Amino acid sequence: MDLQPLHTSIDKFIQTRLGMLVLETPNGFPRYDSNLYMVGVSDKLFWKAEKPDPNTLYSRVRLNDDETISAYTISGHACELELKTGKLISFTKIS
Repeated sequence: MDLQPLHTSIDKFIQTRLGMLVLETPNGFPRYDSNLYMVGVSDKLFWKAEKPDPNTLYSRVRLNDDETISAYTISGHACELELKTGKLISFTKIS
């Protein structure tokens, strides 16, 4: 698989059983879009992660043992997301 970024550069990628979880650099990434997404084996985009705030981007990501995703945003959100869909399970704003 030749993994190509959508807008900036790839900060981190994690191989999962569903495909490649990709986190792109937030600097320069369009705010209206999500810089955390899942790509399948044929480079098909499966989903883009739901964001807790439309004006933020993700800065860190980790795959958990229970097959959820933990992620943080540049606006100070701690998020849990579903691996299969990229939908938010929960989030909190860290002060």
